[in-house]
Amino acid sequence: MLVSSPLTNKPNEEDQKVRSGAMSQHMNLLLPSFETDQDEDYVEPKTTENGGIGGGVWRFNGNNAAKKAASVSMKGTLARLFDSCSKDVKKTILPLGHGDPSVYPCFRTSIEAEDAVVQSLRSGIANSYAPGVGILPARRAVANYLNRNLPHKMKSDDIFITVGCCQGIETMIQALAGPKANILLPTLIYPLYHSHAIHSLVEIRKYDLLPDLDWEIDIQGVEAMTDENTIAMVIINPHNPCGNVYTYEHLKKVAETARKLGMMVISDEVYNQTIYGENQFVPMGMFSSIAPVITLGSISKGWLVPGWRIGWIAMNDPGNVFKTTRVVESIKEHLDISPDPSTILQFALPNILEKTTKEFFEKNNSILSQNVDLAFDALKDIPCLICPKKPESCTYLVTKLDLSLLEDITSDFDFCMKLAREENLVLLPGEVLGMKNWVRLSIGVERSMLEDAFVRLKGFFARHIKTQLT
Repeated sequence: MLVSSPLTNKPNEEDQKVRSGAMSQHMNLLLPSFETDQDEDYVEPKTTENGGIGGGVWRFNGNNAAKKAASVSMKGTLARLFDSCSKDVKKTILPLGHGDPSVYPCFRTSIEAEDAVVQSLRSGIANSYAPGVGILPARRAVANYLNRNLPHKMKSDDIFITVGCCQGIETMIQALAGPKANILLPTLIYPLYHSHAIHSLVEIRKYDLLPDLDWEIDIQGVEAMTDENTIAMVIINPHNPCGNVYTYEHLKKVAETARKLGMMVISDEVYNQTIYGENQFVPMGMFSSIAPVITLGSISKGWLVPGWRIGWIAMNDPGNVFKTTRVVESIKEHLDISPDPSTILQFALPNILEKTTKEFFEKNNSILSQNVDLAFDALKDIPCLICPKKPESCTYLVTKLDLSLLEDITSDFDFCMKLAREENLVLLPGEVLGMKNWVRLSIGVERSMLEDAFVRLKGFFARHIKTQLT
């Protein structure tokens, strides 16, 4: 077993060599290698009009049901941007469009989490199937973990274990979908919400976030767009990608608005351990006596293990609204026909949640805070990218793109495509997150990568600045 100090979280020399090789392999999953395994002499088979090869007739076709949903996916956009990178640029590819700090040596999960998985694996009790809702020890551990900050305590029956937060998103939208249903999403949001709403034929209504007011939710706008078919309002707290943490007072207003309008609040709290600013995290479940709350969470972000795929749906509902409206039953039914999370990770989850030290989170958040300071200051030399407020959480920095300063850039997507083509620097266009002419960059990377990225950004801006401005 690899050994590291639980306080410094630094691997020993042998461990570092192993991780260095593993990182190279992991990075190859994310970046184009400019090579292919395809035989150079390979010739694509000719197909006839009816789809057959060599004159045959095939009576099957791919289903287009997910085509529109996939068109707004982050993976597809990043793949196109990586494809625009070129070996002729003679620069390493900087993947600042994705959000996976775990591939970099300075970000490593806790030794307690690693030991928990090893113990679960070797115990012999985690080799079987698990119930659709999750095993009892894992559900109980999540309830205890969340109850630390809640006035109305949840029980194990209020928790469902999922394949990361992504399955939680999918399950909730599918469980609530119905004829004419609509869901309220913020203008900037993780695109998987869009994809699953589109795939489930749920209408998307976007409410505004107010950058000049610490990205608060436009409550009046929410009230104006809600009707009898609104199934839920989704909030992200801490917010990806804006990096703000909502105050107690603002979240209480959200709950009061939800009660007034007769809807639930789905609160995505996957970044609740990734906070380095002054605002303290307040769980939305704090206000469940006002309006029922579904909390989505996982260990992916806080513990730096997105590949482990373990998360939860938590029902903060002291009034039993979810039972009387059949929401609980619908969640269970959808989980019964869905893949189960790894049983090994489920048995490891109690020790992961209970034994990881606060020093682990403090170390990671300190690195992120320093990276944010670097990036926020460096943006002063790139006038076309404006960050309204320095982030205080999450692993991103979102900037508004001022196209009026650029000569031949037509949109955020065009900006990111040309940046990838000319500089081998990949950032994420805001259009993927639901808001055009914004750009998101990851600060959950090595500091040297950030420094290099801003040198390239500065050069790119100098080449594309409008001539009358120079």
